This record gives sequence, C-alpha cells and structure tokens, in this order.
Amino acid sequence: MASLLRPRYFPAPPLHLPRLLFSPRFRRTKPPFSFSFSIPTRFCSSSPLNATEHPAPTPPGPSKSDLKSGLYLVATPIGNLEDITLRALRVLKSADVILSEDTRHSGKLLQHYHIKTPLLSYHKFNEFERQTSILKRLQEGDIVALISDAGTPCISDPGMELAKLCAAENIPVIPIPGPSALLAALSASGLPTNEFTFVGFLPKHAASRRERLKISANETATQIFFVPPHKIHQFLEEASSIFGDTRSCVIAREMTKIHEEFWRGNLGEACEAFSAQQPKGEITLLIDGKEKPADEAPSEDHLELELRELISSGHSLSMAVKMVSEGTSAKRKDVYALALRLFGK
Repeated sequence: MASLLRPRYFPAPPLHLPRLLFSPRFRRTKPPFSFSFSIPTRFCSSSPLNATEHPAPTPPGPSKSDLKSGLYLVATPIGNLEDITLRALRVLKSADVILSEDTRHSGKLLQHYHIKTPLLSYHKFNEFERQTSILKRLQEGDIVALISDAGTPCISDPGMELAKLCAAENIPVIPIPGPSALLAALSASGLPTNEFTFVGFLPKHAASRRERLKISANETATQIFFVPPHKIHQFLEEASSIFGDTRSCVIAREMTKIHEEFWRGNLGEACEAFSAQQPKGEITLLIDGKEKPADEAPSEDHLELELRELISSGHSLSMAVKMVSEGTSAKRKDVYALALRLFGK
C-alpha cells in the first residue's frame, strides 16, 4: 500500500520532443504510441537534384509592388537559356503582360523558368495596331515587359516605335540589359572594337543595298551586319565586289549554341568557303574598317602661323611647341627646331 501511495517520477523528456508525450497519461496508453518522420528527398544522396528539370529558385528580390509602372525592355538569351539575368526573370514574373515577337518561341523560355505571366503577340505586322491599347494599359499603371525572339528588344526587332511613343508620353522606359548578338560577336571577333557601326539587316532592294554597302566600305570603323542564312551568298558576293576581296571579315553563327562557329578570313576567301554550303542559324557578319590614310605632314608655313598665334597670345615657346605638335601630325622635334629658328632661345 505504501508503494502505491509513493509518488512516481519520470525522467525529463528530451528537449526536442514535447513534454506531453512523457506524461503518465500517455505512458498508460495501450497500445504504446509511436511516431515517425521522413527526410525530404532533396537531402538524400540517392536522389540528386536535377538542375534541368528543377531550376534553382530565384533569390529573393523586389516584389511586384516594388516595380514601378512602365515599359520594360527585357533582353533574353540568343541561344543558351542560361544566359538570362536574375533581374530579367524577376521582371518577367512580376509584369502584368509580356509583349512577345513569337509567343510560341517565347513560351518555351517562360515554361523553362516556370513563369505564368500572360503573353501577347507583338511583331512587325501588328505593332502599330497594338500601340494604342498598350499605351492605355501603361497609362493605367500596368507593368509591361517587351521581349524579342532573342537578344535585346528594339535592336533590329519590333519595339523601337513603342519605346519612342512611351518616351514622348513621359511613360518610363526601363532597359533590362543582357544578351546581344552584335556585342557578343564583336567581343570575340578579333577585329577592332574601339569604334564600330551597327548596320543590321540590309535593304531588300538591290540598288539600296549596294548603296548602303558603299557607305560602309568607306568607313574606318568595324562594320556589323545581320545576315539571314539564305542570303549569305548574295551578301558575300556584293560585299567582296564593293569592299574588295582582301578586306578582313568574321562570320559568327549559332552563338552560345552547340554548333557555335566563328569563321575568320577575308571576303574573297569567305565567298569561296560558303559558295558550296548553306549555313544554318542567324548570322552576324563583321567587316574590318577601311585603313586610315596616313596624315600629310603640315607645311612649314602652316606651322609658323600657328606658332606665331600661340606665342602672341601669351603662351611660352615650349607650350606653343607642345600644342602645335599635338594638334598636327608634325614631329615635336621638327616643330621645336622651327620655333628656335623663328624666335630664338
């Protein structure tokens, strides 16, 4: 009897389980209770995460309420789907609508990143009739994202007129930078990059096309063209006859894709190399600029005139020599000798 009146003591429960589970009530329960738990599959070494089927979640970023209303020009991959920025993904997810050049093509990109934003077709055949309704949505506070099939919108793609209209109506136009075929090709071309001219697609009319090529042939900057694959033969023949066979060129094809190719040589060699083959994929073609002519040395009378003007305006002889030599192609020692002869020490 004394043993029945003696109070019962139970060991303290582990810290990670509720104290309730170790109370007398639960200890007397028949049959004894049991519990179980499972480890999520993503932490098991036997089931590694497939990055292709399950892309890594986008890091925390601004919510839709953090984005101001406006037209967002979102650059998309030119081939490899990994070439898209985190900011571009956030904008595409937060937008009220995405204007797309080809909804079927863009749908693959959105599906890959699990983006559910509605798509609206916007291409060269309907861009003018769509502008009024899009402008109204923007004025009402919508977030509108514009994408092209690949690369940066408005660069040889629909969108230039819409961006111009929004700017005129004081509607924010926000660039979301990223992939660009012309810059990717230029950076890897091996041609001069300090100065270049982007021509894009040439006119369809033969006379206009040749006239544009003549202008480019006289430029000293690197010339960049977009060329459809079925017109590469025509382009190379016309360019070689206008630029000359020996002008260096680079043909960039299928950039960032499996069959990426950079062909380098001169226009004459390119005509021969591509005469028997029909390349696939969009082509970015670069042609080296015209060689700069050597500057003619200024006459002694011209140098004397400049020296006299500078010295009469208060400059020292040494400063006048420096300014004249830097402003002309004359050598500094020649300018200095002339200055000494004219004005003495």
